[in-house]
Amino acid sequence: MRTATVNGDTAKSRGLARITDFREFMILMVIIAASIFMSIASPYFLTRMNILANLLSVSIESIVAVGMTVLMVSGGFDMSVGSTVALCGAVGAMAMKAGVPVFSAMLIALAVGILVGLINGFFIAKVGINPFITTLGMMSVLRGILLVITQGRNISGLPASFRIIGQGNFLGIQYPIIYALIFLIVGDILLRKSRFFRQNYYIGGNRQAARLSGINVDGITVFNYVLTGFLAALAGLIMTARLGAASVTAGTGLELKVISAVIIGGASLSGGEGTVIGSFLGALLMALITNALTLLGVDVYWNEFVIGATLLLAVAVDVIGGKRRKKA
Repeated sequence: MRTATVNGDTAKSRGLARITDFREFMILMVIIAASIFMSIASPYFLTRMNILANLLSVSIESIVAVGMTVLMVSGGFDMSVGSTVALCGAVGAMAMKAGVPVFSAMLIALAVGILVGLINGFFIAKVGINPFITTLGMMSVLRGILLVITQGRNISGLPASFRIIGQGNFLGIQYPIIYALIFLIVGDILLRKSRFFRQNYYIGGNRQAARLSGINVDGITVFNYVLTGFLAALAGLIMTARLGAASVTAGTGLELKVISAVIIGGASLSGGEGTVIGSFLGALLMALITNALTLLGVDVYWNEFVIGATLLLAVAVDVIGGKRRKKA
């Protein structure tokens, strides 16, 4: 009887350990603790308006983070997503200003995002160029193309039927928040349950072993970059619709925010780990930190410092955890 009790307690403790090992659980606890503290420190923190404002602020990042999570799980990443967001938003806006129907203009912009992803995937998977070098170069190329085609000027005066995509709401919840939630839920389910998407964990864990086991590593790599380019283009269109204009500075620094969110959310720099929900929680945590600093009256210039420190801490935890797993 005593042995059964001990075994039962051991099983329960192991089950609790497995739960608390998840990075998502730890981040969620931090978010809850911070929310409780901020609700006491500021009466505005838990208001409906402030909550929706925080969700809206991470909606664009969250959509891009779905693709970035898949990439980082497979051992890659994309530094060009910010420029892709800006370029595709501008391409769509220019097409509309030229008289192209809204739906067709959006398809053109999405095709540009897919093309960007296809080029990135080709050079990384087929030519063998390092993902950082490839996407960093693409980031500059796309930003340069954007400045050339727009002559450095924003594009405004877009059709109301397009602007409603980013400015409308359902039951008081802005459309971008709803879009982000849909993509997050679908993306998380696919990455956890879909046989095709789960292959990315094997690729990120051991690329050569995955190839030897029959996984089409190059094909999946290209697909991942195409998916990320598509989602970045879609995010660019939503951002343009929300702002009512295409800005040449749109997406600046977005790639670092998204990568930071994915790493904070539990993805490993070496691949093989990460979840979409974790990435969303990482983005939400950074947004809450920024929001808390604003409500507490802290100088806005401290925002970047705190976010950078949070990222360094997350990377340190990932590296230390990786070393412990190897020793085990």
